Formats: sequence, C-alpha cells, structure tokens
Amino acid sequence: MPAASPRGPRAPGRVLSLVLALLGGVVTEAAFPDRSWWPLAYVGVALLVLALRRDSVPWGYLLAFAFGLTFFLPHVWWATESVGEPIGWIALSIAQAAMMGLFGAAAVLAGRIRMVREQPWLHVLVLAVLWVAVEALRGRWPFGGLPWGALAFSQTEAPLLRLASVGSTPVVSAAVVIAGAALAMTVVSIRRLRFGGATVLLLLAAGVVFGPWLVPLPSQAETGSLRLAAIQGNVPRERGAVWSDAGEVTGNHLAGTEDLVARVDEGAIDVVLWPESSADIDPRTDPEIAAMVEQAAQAVGAPMLLGTQSFLDHPDIPGQRARYNEIILWEAGTGPVEGAVYAKQRPVPFGEYMPYRDFFRMFTEQVDRVVVDMLPGDGPAMMPVPIERLEREVRFGVAICFEVAYDGVVREGVQTGGELIIVPTNNSSFGDTDLSDQQLAMSRFRAVEHGRAVVQISTMGLSAVVTPNGVYQSRTGHWTAEQMLETVPLRTSHTLATTLGAAPVAAFAGVAVLVVVAGAAQTVSDRRARRRRPGAK
Repeated sequence: MPAASPRGPRAPGRVLSLVLALLGGVVTEAAFPDRSWWPLAYVGVALLVLALRRDSVPWGYLLAFAFGLTFFLPHVWWATESVGEPIGWIALSIAQAAMMGLFGAAAVLAGRIRMVREQPWLHVLVLAVLWVAVEALRGRWPFGGLPWGALAFSQTEAPLLRLASVGSTPVVSAAVVIAGAALAMTVVSIRRLRFGGATVLLLLAAGVVFGPWLVPLPSQAETGSLRLAAIQGNVPRERGAVWSDAGEVTGNHLAGTEDLVARVDEGAIDVVLWPESSADIDPRTDPEIAAMVEQAAQAVGAPMLLGTQSFLDHPDIPGQRARYNEIILWEAGTGPVEGAVYAKQRPVPFGEYMPYRDFFRMFTEQVDRVVVDMLPGDGPAMMPVPIERLEREVRFGVAICFEVAYDGVVREGVQTGGELIIVPTNNSSFGDTDLSDQQLAMSRFRAVEHGRAVVQISTMGLSAVVTPNGVYQSRTGHWTAEQMLETVPLRTSHTLATTLGAAPVAAFAGVAVLVVVAGAAQTVSDRRARRRRPGAK
C-alpha cells in the first residue's frame, strides 16, 4: 500500500511512481533540440517530483535513475553513431542516469526536514538547489564530467534564456526546476483542497518562467565591429571516409574560401574562420596542406584561424605518441604565427582519449578506435588576432567542439579579454543525429550568458553566427558546403554571469550539502524517537 505522506493525501504507489518517473524523462528530453518544446521541461520535472513523494531513499534513487535512463537514452543517441555500436551509448546513458539517481535520494532526505516538508515554496527551492548540485557534479566527474543534458540548454527558445546573463547554467536550470516543482506542488495542494496555496505556487511558476522578459540584453558594439567569414567546407558523408583521402577536407575549405572571395569586394573580410580539423593534416608539418592553407590566405588577404592536430611523443609514457587538438593562426606570406595556438583543454574521454584502456578492452575492442590519445591543453581559451582595418588585435574566446558545454572554458575566454566567442567544431562522426542541434543551442546560450557574438563553425553543419542577445544572424544546413559573411559587434563589458563566474554553482553545491546533512540528521533523530516510544522494539 502507498505510504501516507505529509506532502499530500497519499503518496503514489510504486508502479504509478515508476511510470511517472519514466514518463518524466521522455517528456523532459522533448524540451531539447531538435524538437525544442521547451515548456515540456517544466512538465517533465513536475512528473518526477510527483513520483518522489514516497518516503524511501533507495526508492527515490531508483525513480530518479529511471527518469535519467528515459532522458539520456534518446538524448545521447549520437554516441552510437560515433562509436559504431551501442555499447558506448548504453554505458554513457547508464552512467549519467546513475548520477541523476543522487537527486532522487537527496530529494527524499530533504523532504524529511520539517520546515521543508511543511512549506511547499521552500520545498520547491530546495529541490532546485539539489538538482543544480547534481548537474554540477556530473558535469565535473568522472573523467572531467559531461554537462550535456543540463536543463538550462533546453531553454534557448524560452524567456528563461535571458537568465543566462545573470547566473549561467546553474541559475537557468534552477529556474526550470522551480517552475516544474511548483507545478507538482500545485497538484498536491489542489488534492488537499488548499486552493490559496495552489494559486501562490502557480503564480511562482509563471513568474519564474516569464519574469526574465524584463532582463535587458544589450548587444551593441563597444569596441568596434568585425567583418568575418566562416567557411563550412563539408566532408565525405560515409562512415570512416573523412580521413580516407588526405587533403580532401582542406581542399573543400579552400574551395569554399575562394568561392566567397570571388563574390565580395576586395578588403571586405577582416578574418576567416575554418572549423575544427579543417586542415586534416597539420599544415605546419605537411607542405601540400600548407600550400592549400596559404593559397586560401593569399586569396582572402586576411588572417585565418583554422583547426588541425599536432602529434608528438607522449611526455609521460615512453614509446607512445600523443596529440593535441588545436586552433592555429595563419597569416598570408608568414604562415603559422609562432605561439598563436589554442589547444583543446577538455578532450572527450572514450572519444579523443581512452582512460584505463586495458580495463575497458575487456568489454569491447572499440577502445582501440582511439589509436593515439589526445592530451589536454593548458589554455587560456583566448587568441589575439591582429586586424589590419582596426589597427589592433582583437581577442577571440575559443571553445573547441564539446568545450562549449563547459561553463568554465567559455567563461575563461571572456574573462581573459575575449571580445567575441568562436566555437570551431567537427561533427561528422555523429551523422544525422541531434548532436549538432544540441551543440548549436549551447552556443546560443553562451552568447546571451556573456553578451558576446558567437560564431559556431562546423566542417559539415550546423554552423551559425549568433548575436550577443541570442538571435541567429546566419545559419547553415547539415551536410552542406556553405559560407557565412557577417559583421559582428565586439564587446568588452561583462554580464553578471561572467563576473560571478563559478560562485553560483559553489553556492548551490554548498547549500545542497547542508540540506543533505540536515536530512540525514533528521532521519537519525526520527529513528531514535521511534525507538523511545512505548512498545517500540
């Protein structure tokens, strides 16, 4: 029988609570790109909160785990396309769902605190704090974490996007949970015939969702503007064909650059952006690739930022090779500019390097698809580029591919002087999955978060230029050869989110720890009290 609960007339039975949690994960995932039905994020969270009303920590963990499974299995389906078999997708989904389970366990503990139990509005806020803390944990651990699936990234079409400029992903994710939990508590209040309380909770949800319309998003240029060209050269679509013809990818981007130059006036371009791995062999070591890059630079008459990889002897393991994923600066007549390099700080575990290779080989031989492990760069995530027309250097914040999901990498690029942000990426390994749409939503989020123009440039799509207030200025298709030529504002002022940095997530995590400790202490106290009762065994 369902247990009686002070949070409602009766807690749902186990079967119903499990159904609610499973359905909640499916509904929440539909809020993310490419569907982007953003109100469903609130509904999905509400379903999970309603499911979590049974007073059992293990059951709470299981319910949130179930929610996580039905959310992450469709959300990271792209991992199957990348690896070529489902083991990576399933393992990643289970690992992320296991982290989600911690939210369910913590939510049950928090519900045992008398003040939280008796004040629905406080209960709502506590759930938001716990959710953000768990998001922060899984975004940092293990193997550096994976922030993919943060609730904040479901809101790039919603009014809540404006809150990104206030407190980055923690504040926006918290707002989603507040709205969803308030809806759940509204249902509970109505069942208890507390219509006044239900009205207050509905007003809270509405205020959180629509109140951010009042947050201003300045987007005007502060230090001039930049005329940039971004080249999406396209790559072979067949699996494994991207690197089969050395120089083909570079040639595609050269062709795209020359096509654009032929359609614009001389001197119309200040800088050219090529994507991650657009130079499929390092032009600093390969004369043929260097000649192609130089031909593009001469044609455009402007500096180029392009992606490539460098290989070297592993600094720590004798006899092994290693590599860096880099963005380099190339100038016509000069070639690669010495020291003007950004190396990716967050290589993707199991995709760009293989942790514990011997151990994981016992489960699948796919570990050896990563032949040479990628090493992390040491930053900073910013590159100064001399712009002749402006007679000065313009500082570019840089986040390569998956790094756009990590608050700290993008923030570092802005805090060290970035006047705009570029996101070079190569998503050819992920086929027609939603990954490119998910990543582009993150780039849009970063534009609003830091008040910077963001240019995401992909080898094969999706690419876009986003204004500092989150509007698409240009956008390409998928598996196409296209070029974007846009004038973007350069800005140096900091949003509140940029200024606060990691402080919001630290505050959420600190409060979450206190809540869990208080819930555990209340549990111990209640058990002792029950033992003291007459007739207690």
